[in-house]
Amino acid sequence: MEDKSIIKKFNTMQFLNFALGFFGLQFAWQMRIILSGPVTESLGASPFLYGLIWLAGPFTGMVVQPIVGALSDKTISPFGRRRPYLLGGAIIASIALWIFPNSQNVAVALESATGIELPIWMGLLVAAIMIWIIDACINVAQGPYRALIPDVVPQEQHSVANSYISLAIGLGSVVAAGMAPFLKWAFNFQMSINAQFIMGALAFTLAMLWTCITIKEHNIEKKEQETKDENVNFLTALKEFFAMSPEVSKICLMQFFTWIGTMCMMIFFTQYSVHTLFGVPDLTTASETANRLYEDAVVNGTNFSSICFAIFNFVCFIVAIPIGILAGKYGNKKVHIISILSMILAYLGMAFTVNTFAVAALMGLAGIGWASICALPFAMLSQYIKPGTEGSVMGIFNIFIAGPQVFVCTLVAWFISKCAFDMGDDLVNYHWEYAFIIGAICLLIAAFITKTIKEK
Repeated sequence: MEDKSIIKKFNTMQFLNFALGFFGLQFAWQMRIILSGPVTESLGASPFLYGLIWLAGPFTGMVVQPIVGALSDKTISPFGRRRPYLLGGAIIASIALWIFPNSQNVAVALESATGIELPIWMGLLVAAIMIWIIDACINVAQGPYRALIPDVVPQEQHSVANSYISLAIGLGSVVAAGMAPFLKWAFNFQMSINAQFIMGALAFTLAMLWTCITIKEHNIEKKEQETKDENVNFLTALKEFFAMSPEVSKICLMQFFTWIGTMCMMIFFTQYSVHTLFGVPDLTTASETANRLYEDAVVNGTNFSSICFAIFNFVCFIVAIPIGILAGKYGNKKVHIISILSMILAYLGMAFTVNTFAVAALMGLAGIGWASICALPFAMLSQYIKPGTEGSVMGIFNIFIAGPQVFVCTLVAWFISKCAFDMGDDLVNYHWEYAFIIGAICLLIAAFITKTIKEK
């Protein structure tokens, strides 16, 4: 067995090989974030129903990641502990990504094959099922992926390794979000939603395959691994998780409020772009004439959302490594607080403007906070992880990422659905910008909690 205490330092190429799989994961996830709204809305999903469909992410995150993380801790296979979950999750998610934008066609095919007249909401049901599969499989891959850092990277390089993941998240999101607007701008070619999801599926599988091939896991002998089977017991793992240090509870509470704030933007930004910035009313119950009237505005709003997400993640890509370096010099806590404050300012700006240039710039400012959120909380937590429990710890920690999404998908979505206003001609719209105000308040609470954390 290899002694993890003498793990060799990673060089730049090894970090890039390590991060490429997360590039593909984030590429697919970005397609899901940007385009799931237009797909489900076209199938008749109201704001509240759309929020309920988004529950797929948090519920699968809270259930799947702790279980898969614990299982990956004790997995013994010719392919390693983590790699079977990384590649398996990528392949199944990619299949669901291909089916998702074709949900209505799948419903029609089912009706034709069975000869039974299916309800009109069957296409939306198929789409919801595909979202649940996509999110579950992304979580299958993501938990063991994070656990690879303490597995294969020396302790002194953990902040840098997490920064490379932030870099991959930023770059993957930039390419995913920017591809369709770039093709439209450069070649006047509008890439279909179906084609964008296929692109995401290919990126996820191929990038994850590359990381699985190039990163060597450290072997753990079966005898030693069997002594750690108790970590698979969730209650035992949960008890040990909070017993690691009093600071772990603070990190989890910080993460909880951080992700309420983050998901307020992630979930609702495309709808905010289409309905608030581009003035498109709610079309779920509108006439065919109204749908045709606003067709171009919907496309323009969706493309603008993609551009903003590209800017947001491009900034994340640019500042990811500098944030890791600064955190190593000045401490994770100080850098994280400053980064979160930049995101709060961006949210407040977007809540009170409809100027598209200003919104694009503010999304860039928010990208600084996103780069820190993707790296530094994990770097703070990794100081307390015991060898052999990496997957369990990251799976449990994900509860404080997934749990906040339940709050956003239900209460925030319900609140927005109650904030309707009349646009005339029997058309209504919603105050989607309220999500940014709620998000800013939660991020401010997270910043105060971060200030109380004592770092090693």
